[in-house]
Amino acid sequence: MRKEFERAHVTAHGPVAVLMMNHPEVMNAVSMKMVEGLIAALEHIEANADFRAVILTGEGRGFCSGPNLSEIPKSEGPRDAGVALETGYHPLLRRLRNLRMPVVTAVNGAAAGVGMSLALMGDIILAARSAYFLQAFARIGLVPDGGSTWLLPRFIGLARARELSMLAEKLPAETALEWGLINRVCDDAALMDEALKLATRLAEGPSSLSLVRRLYWETANNSFEQQIDLERWSQRQAGFSEDFIEGITAFLQKRPARFRGK
Repeated sequence: MRKEFERAHVTAHGPVAVLMMNHPEVMNAVSMKMVEGLIAALEHIEANADFRAVILTGEGRGFCSGPNLSEIPKSEGPRDAGVALETGYHPLLRRLRNLRMPVVTAVNGAAAGVGMSLALMGDIILAARSAYFLQAFARIGLVPDGGSTWLLPRFIGLARARELSMLAEKLPAETALEWGLINRVCDDAALMDEALKLATRLAEGPSSLSLVRRLYWETANNSFEQQIDLERWSQRQAGFSEDFIEGITAFLQKRPARFRGK
Protein backbone atom coordinates (compact mmCIF):
# COMPACT_ATOMS: atom_id res chain seq x y z
CA MET A 1 0.00 0.00 0.00
CA ARG A 2 1.27 3.44 -0.94
CA LYS A 3 0.28 6.66 0.82
CA GLU A 4 0.86 9.98 -0.90
CA PHE A 5 2.13 13.17 0.69
CA GLU A 6 3.34 16.48 -0.74
CA ARG A 7 6.32 15.50 -2.94
CA ALA A 8 6.82 12.31 -0.92
CA HIS A 9 5.19 8.95 -0.52
CA VAL A 10 5.35 5.99 1.87
CA THR A 11 5.19 2.34 0.79
CA ALA A 12 4.78 -0.48 3.29
CA HIS A 13 7.05 -3.52 2.94
CA GLY A 14 5.94 -5.54 5.93
CA PRO A 15 7.38 -3.84 9.02
CA VAL A 16 9.52 -1.51 6.87
CA ALA A 17 8.28 1.89 5.68
CA VAL A 18 9.99 3.13 2.52
CA LEU A 19 9.85 6.93 2.54
CA MET A 20 10.52 8.26 -0.93
CA MET A 21 11.30 11.87 -1.74
CA ASN A 22 9.22 12.38 -4.87
CA HIS A 23 10.15 15.28 -7.13
CA PRO A 24 12.34 13.51 -9.69
CA GLU A 25 12.07 16.33 -12.25
CA VAL A 26 14.57 18.29 -10.14
CA MET A 27 16.39 15.25 -8.67
CA ASN A 28 14.31 15.62 -5.50
CA ALA A 29 15.56 19.11 -4.71
CA VAL A 30 14.07 20.11 -1.37
CA SER A 31 11.37 22.78 -1.19
CA MET A 32 9.22 23.81 1.74
CA LYS A 33 6.42 21.76 0.14
CA MET A 34 8.61 18.67 0.25
CA VAL A 35 9.70 19.40 3.82
CA GLU A 36 6.06 19.59 4.89
CA GLY A 37 5.33 16.37 3.04
CA LEU A 38 8.25 14.55 4.64
CA ILE A 39 7.28 15.68 8.13
CA ALA A 40 3.69 14.54 7.55
CA ALA A 41 4.97 11.21 6.20
CA LEU A 42 7.17 10.69 9.27
CA GLU A 43 4.20 11.42 11.52
CA HIS A 44 2.21 8.80 9.59
CA ILE A 45 5.02 6.27 9.97
CA GLU A 46 5.44 7.01 13.68
CA ALA A 47 1.71 6.55 14.29
CA ASN A 48 1.63 3.13 12.62
CA ALA A 49 2.58 0.48 15.17
CA ASP A 50 3.29 -2.02 12.38
CA PHE A 51 6.30 -0.05 11.18
CA ARG A 52 9.56 -0.82 12.94
CA ALA A 53 12.16 0.54 10.52
CA VAL A 54 12.37 3.21 7.81
CA ILE A 55 14.24 3.51 4.53
CA LEU A 56 14.72 7.05 3.24
CA THR A 57 15.54 7.34 -0.46
CA GLY A 58 14.78 9.37 -3.56
CA GLU A 59 12.59 8.74 -6.61
CA GLY A 60 14.35 8.55 -9.94
CA ARG A 61 18.05 9.07 -10.59
CA GLY A 62 19.00 11.16 -7.57
CA PHE A 63 18.69 11.00 -3.79
CA CYS A 64 18.43 14.78 -3.26
CA SER A 65 20.19 17.53 -5.18
CA GLY A 66 19.94 20.12 -2.41
CA PRO A 67 17.48 23.00 -2.03
CA ASN A 68 15.07 23.79 -4.83
CA LEU A 69 16.49 27.21 -5.69
CA SER A 70 13.78 27.88 -8.28
CA GLU A 71 11.14 27.92 -5.54
CA ILE A 72 12.90 30.30 -3.18
CA PRO A 73 10.94 33.58 -3.07
CA LYS A 74 12.66 36.29 -5.10
CA SER A 75 13.94 39.35 -3.26
CA GLU A 76 15.59 42.48 -4.66
CA GLY A 77 17.41 43.29 -1.43
CA PRO A 78 19.23 41.30 1.27
CA ARG A 79 17.30 38.32 2.62
CA ASP A 80 17.58 36.10 5.64
CA ALA A 81 18.65 32.77 4.16
CA GLY A 82 18.42 31.16 7.60
CA VAL A 83 14.67 31.53 8.09
CA ALA A 84 13.80 28.39 6.12
CA LEU A 85 16.23 26.40 8.24
CA GLU A 86 14.50 27.14 11.53
CA THR A 87 10.94 26.92 10.18
CA GLY A 88 11.33 23.89 7.92
CA TYR A 89 14.59 21.99 7.73
CA HIS A 90 15.37 21.91 11.46
CA PRO A 91 11.98 20.42 12.45
CA LEU A 92 12.50 17.75 9.76
CA LEU A 93 16.00 16.89 10.99
CA ARG A 94 14.79 16.73 14.59
CA ARG A 95 11.91 14.46 13.51
CA LEU A 96 14.39 12.07 11.91
CA ARG A 97 16.72 12.17 14.91
CA ASN A 98 13.92 11.44 17.38
CA LEU A 99 12.17 8.71 15.39
CA ARG A 100 11.33 5.67 17.51
CA MET A 101 12.77 3.22 14.98
CA PRO A 102 16.00 2.67 13.01
CA VAL A 103 16.54 4.66 9.83
CA VAL A 104 18.37 3.34 6.77
CA THR A 105 19.24 5.82 4.04
CA ALA A 106 19.62 4.44 0.52
CA VAL A 107 21.56 7.00 -1.53
CA ASN A 108 20.68 6.35 -5.16
CA GLY A 109 22.52 9.23 -6.85
CA ALA A 110 23.51 12.77 -5.95
CA ALA A 111 23.26 13.71 -2.28
CA ALA A 112 24.13 17.40 -2.43
CA GLY A 113 23.81 20.28 0.02
CA VAL A 114 21.03 19.57 2.49
CA GLY A 115 20.50 16.31 0.60
CA MET A 116 23.84 15.15 1.96
CA SER A 117 22.67 16.09 5.46
CA LEU A 118 19.50 14.01 5.01
CA ALA A 119 21.57 11.06 3.82
CA LEU A 120 23.78 11.27 6.92
CA MET A 121 20.75 11.12 9.24
CA GLY A 122 20.54 7.38 8.66
CA ASP A 123 21.64 5.00 11.37
CA ILE A 124 23.03 2.90 8.54
CA ILE A 125 23.88 4.55 5.22
CA LEU A 126 23.93 2.60 1.96
CA ALA A 127 24.99 4.14 -1.35
CA ALA A 128 24.79 3.02 -4.94
CA ARG A 129 28.16 2.66 -6.60
CA SER A 130 27.38 5.64 -8.87
CA ALA A 131 26.23 7.86 -5.99
CA TYR A 132 28.20 10.82 -4.74
CA PHE A 133 28.09 13.35 -1.91
CA LEU A 134 28.61 17.08 -2.31
CA GLN A 135 28.85 19.98 0.10
CA ALA A 136 27.66 22.40 -2.55
CA PHE A 137 27.08 25.46 -0.35
CA ALA A 138 30.29 27.32 -1.24
CA ARG A 139 29.30 27.16 -4.90
CA ILE A 140 26.44 29.60 -4.24
CA GLY A 141 28.04 31.66 -1.48
CA LEU A 142 26.41 29.99 1.54
CA VAL A 143 27.67 28.00 4.53
CA PRO A 144 27.00 24.31 5.23
CA ASP A 145 23.71 23.66 6.98
CA GLY A 146 21.39 20.80 7.80
CA GLY A 147 23.68 19.82 10.66
CA SER A 148 26.65 19.28 8.32
CA THR A 149 29.14 21.10 10.54
CA TRP A 150 28.12 18.86 13.47
CA LEU A 151 27.91 15.56 11.57
CA LEU A 152 30.94 15.70 9.27
CA PRO A 153 33.73 16.34 11.82
CA ARG A 154 32.41 13.48 13.94
CA PHE A 155 32.17 11.09 10.98
CA ILE A 156 35.35 11.86 9.05
CA GLY A 157 37.39 14.34 11.10
CA LEU A 158 37.81 18.09 10.99
CA ALA A 159 40.36 18.24 8.16
CA ARG A 160 38.24 16.30 5.69
CA ALA A 161 35.07 18.09 6.78
CA ARG A 162 36.63 21.49 6.07
CA GLU A 163 37.99 20.29 2.74
CA LEU A 164 34.58 19.05 1.57
CA SER A 165 32.86 22.25 2.67
CA MET A 166 35.39 24.75 1.33
CA LEU A 167 36.34 23.11 -1.97
CA ALA A 168 32.81 21.84 -2.74
CA GLU A 169 34.16 18.83 -4.63
CA LYS A 170 32.22 15.64 -5.30
CA LEU A 171 32.92 12.74 -2.95
CA PRO A 172 32.34 9.40 -4.74
CA ALA A 173 30.56 6.64 -2.85
CA GLU A 174 33.64 4.40 -2.77
CA THR A 175 35.74 7.16 -1.20
CA ALA A 176 32.95 7.95 1.29
CA LEU A 177 33.10 4.30 2.34
CA GLU A 178 36.89 4.40 2.72
CA TRP A 179 36.59 7.52 4.88
CA GLY A 180 34.01 5.91 7.15
CA LEU A 181 31.26 8.35 6.14
CA ILE A 182 28.89 5.59 5.04
CA ASN A 183 28.43 1.90 5.83
CA ARG A 184 28.11 0.06 2.52
CA VAL A 185 28.31 0.51 -1.25
CA CYS A 186 26.06 -1.59 -3.50
CA ASP A 187 25.67 -2.07 -7.21
CA ASP A 188 23.08 0.41 -8.44
CA ALA A 189 20.53 -2.26 -9.40
CA ALA A 190 20.86 -3.98 -6.02
CA LEU A 191 20.59 -0.90 -3.78
CA MET A 192 16.91 -1.12 -2.79
CA ASP A 193 17.00 -4.91 -2.36
CA GLU A 194 19.99 -4.55 -0.03
CA ALA A 195 18.34 -1.69 1.83
CA LEU A 196 15.15 -3.70 2.31
CA LYS A 197 17.07 -6.72 3.57
CA LEU A 198 18.95 -4.59 6.07
CA ALA A 199 15.90 -2.59 7.18
CA THR A 200 13.89 -5.81 7.61
CA ARG A 201 16.64 -7.21 9.81
CA LEU A 202 16.51 -4.06 11.95
CA ALA A 203 12.70 -4.15 12.02
CA GLU A 204 12.85 -7.68 13.38
CA GLY A 205 15.21 -6.56 16.13
CA PRO A 206 14.34 -5.64 19.73
CA SER A 207 12.68 -2.44 20.93
CA SER A 208 16.02 -1.51 22.51
CA LEU A 209 17.22 -0.34 19.07
CA SER A 210 15.33 2.91 19.62
CA LEU A 211 17.34 3.38 22.82
CA VAL A 212 20.56 2.60 20.96
CA ARG A 213 19.69 5.38 18.50
CA ARG A 214 19.34 7.86 21.32
CA LEU A 215 22.57 6.78 23.02
CA TYR A 216 24.61 7.41 19.90
CA TRP A 217 22.90 10.70 19.11
CA GLU A 218 23.66 11.95 22.62
CA THR A 219 27.21 10.70 22.97
CA ALA A 220 28.85 13.65 21.18
CA ASN A 221 27.35 16.13 23.65
CA ASN A 222 27.85 14.18 26.87
CA SER A 223 30.76 13.79 29.23
CA PHE A 224 31.78 10.24 30.09
CA GLU A 225 29.83 10.44 33.35
CA GLN A 226 26.73 11.76 31.58
CA GLN A 227 26.94 9.02 28.98
CA ILE A 228 27.23 6.16 31.45
CA ASP A 229 24.29 7.63 33.36
CA LEU A 230 22.30 7.62 30.13
CA GLU A 231 23.38 4.03 29.49
CA ARG A 232 22.13 3.09 32.96
CA TRP A 233 18.75 4.77 32.31
CA SER A 234 18.47 3.16 28.87
CA GLN A 235 19.38 -0.28 30.20
CA ARG A 236 16.66 0.08 32.81
CA GLN A 237 14.13 0.82 30.06
CA ALA A 238 15.34 -2.10 27.96
CA GLY A 239 15.26 -4.46 30.94
CA PHE A 240 11.55 -3.84 31.44
CA SER A 241 10.71 -4.73 27.82
CA GLU A 242 9.02 -7.90 26.61
CA ASP A 243 11.79 -8.23 24.06
CA PHE A 244 14.40 -8.60 26.82
CA ILE A 245 12.42 -11.48 28.34
CA GLU A 246 12.12 -13.07 24.90
CA GLY A 247 15.84 -12.60 24.26
CA ILE A 248 16.83 -14.30 27.51
CA THR A 249 14.29 -17.10 26.98
CA ALA A 250 15.47 -17.71 23.42
CA PHE A 251 19.10 -17.79 24.57
CA LEU A 252 18.36 -20.39 27.26
CA GLN A 253 16.27 -22.44 24.83
CA LYS A 254 19.01 -22.21 22.17
CA ARG A 255 16.70 -20.80 19.49
CA PRO A 256 16.53 -17.51 17.53
CA ALA A 257 14.71 -14.75 19.39
CA ARG A 258 11.35 -13.63 18.03
CA PHE A 259 11.23 -9.95 18.97
CA ARG A 260 7.97 -8.00 18.76
CA GLY A 261 9.28 -4.50 19.26
CA LYS A 262 7.69 -4.24 22.72
